[in-house]
Order: sequence, then C-alpha cells, then structure tokens
Amino acid sequence: MEKSLALITDSTCDIPPEWLEEFDIAVVPLTIVWNDQQYLDGIDLTAEEFYERLEKDSFIPTTSQPTPQSFLSAYQVAADKGYKEILVISISSAMSGTMLSAQQAAEKSPIPVHVVDSKSNSMGLGWQVIAAARARESGAKLDKILTVIENVRKSLAYYISLDTTDYLFKGGRFGDAVKYFNSVLKIKPLILVKHDSGTVGASIPARSRSSGIDGLFKQFFKNIDTTLPLHITVLHNAAFEEAQALTELVIKEFQPQEIFIQIVSPILGVHTGPRAIALCGYAGE
Repeated sequence: MEKSLALITDSTCDIPPEWLEEFDIAVVPLTIVWNDQQYLDGIDLTAEEFYERLEKDSFIPTTSQPTPQSFLSAYQVAADKGYKEILVISISSAMSGTMLSAQQAAEKSPIPVHVVDSKSNSMGLGWQVIAAARARESGAKLDKILTVIENVRKSLAYYISLDTTDYLFKGGRFGDAVKYFNSVLKIKPLILVKHDSGTVGASIPARSRSSGIDGLFKQFFKNIDTTLPLHITVLHNAAFEEAQALTELVIKEFQPQEIFIQIVSPILGVHTGPRAIALCGYAGE
C-alpha cells in the first residue's frame, strides 16, 4: 500500500496494541498528574498499575492534554516514514483540549494535517479510528474515509455504569451531596456519551451493582441497531470478571460480528473511578 495517509490518535482511544501495530496508527499520549509526578498515559503508567494505585491512594490525580509539540513530533515521524498527509482523530473537544493542540501543531507540520473531532473517547474514539484504518487499507481516499468515520460516529452507542460517583463529581459544587446519596442510597449512575455534542449525559441510575450492569445492557441495546453487524467493546476499570460475564451475555443474546474486552485508559479512569464498566460499539459494515 502506498503510504499516502498517516493515522494519528491520542491515548484515550483504548485500541488494542495489536491493532495499532497492524494498521500503523500513531498514538500521542495524554498525561496523568499524581502527587506532583507526571506520567505519560500508557508509557510511564499502565492502566492496571493506575487502577491498583487509585484504590489505595487518597490523593486523586488529574490529567493534562498533550502539548502542540507532542503532536508536531508525531507529524514529523509520519513525514519521515514517507506519508504525504495526516489524519488526526481526537478525543471529544468538549472533554479535552487535545484537539486544539493537534490543530495548533498542524500549522507547523511538514505535511498537510486534517483534524477530526470524534465527539467521544475510549473505544467510541477507537472504533472511528479503526474504521478509518480499514477504509484506508481498502484503498479509500480521505473524503471517503471521513464519510466512514461520520457514519460510525452516528451509529455509536456508549453507556457506562459507575460503581461510585466520587470521581465523576470530584471538586464539583454538588460533590458532598452526591457522596451522601451515593453512600446512603447506594445509587449506581448510568451515563452515556452523546455523539452529537461530544458531551456526557445521564441515563437511568440503579440501586445496586447487578441492576446497574443490567440497566447498562438494556440501554445499550435499546440504542443500537441490532439488525446490522455489531462491533462492540466491553470496557472496564479493573473489573475484568464482570466484563467477561457481560461479554458472554452479549455473545449469547446478539452474536456480534466482533467483540473484545479492554481496560480503560487512566485518563478516563480519573473521572469514572474504579470498577466502572461500559458497553461501546456501533452497528454497520
């Protein structure tokens, strides 16, 4: 294949390493800031290490977006590999300034750069990148690839069941009230990513862990076209056994074309906390 279009994304994409390698997808890492120490996501700190520490550490970490220089370095590598232009697909601009850094770096890039807002994160972003990579492999040009990305985004469903609200609402004006309700009423929030705006919305909460996961399953499949081939990721924040059980249920009930389990980037885990579990996927070829 002629090296015409390079694909670059960021470390919130949660794409399996073997796919990143297979499709030559470059990843620009975000940063986790913990007790004045900085860790590049997926490089200096793995997701498994992050969630183990998150459970024990009383200090809640923060995150920061990549610098324009980080993207510019990735652009230079792509140019050095012989690519003629670059497509960047980033985490939602409503959730992070990552896309802005990519755009600022594009002004100094040695080759043309096109930046796309995924209006999502994790595999909501990842599925768009993979669809773009597969379209590129089949010989599609940039305009067609952009259409493929848009079609995937429009058909995405992405629901997350939280085990705690402490991280989602930390530092917020309603933090203490939310913690009170969480501890007294044992509410397990269900949230979703809205792919028209790239923001997070609230769905139907639950009173227990099991009913929360059941609600997650029902809402996800209520909002995806099950008559089409399904591409699904079961995401988890160090809750592998529950993710495995959920995967088996999905396979039994809906026989998706492809499905896999993936642990979630620490960048997102900072906000969703330990043991969150999610379904993310799209319907279509």
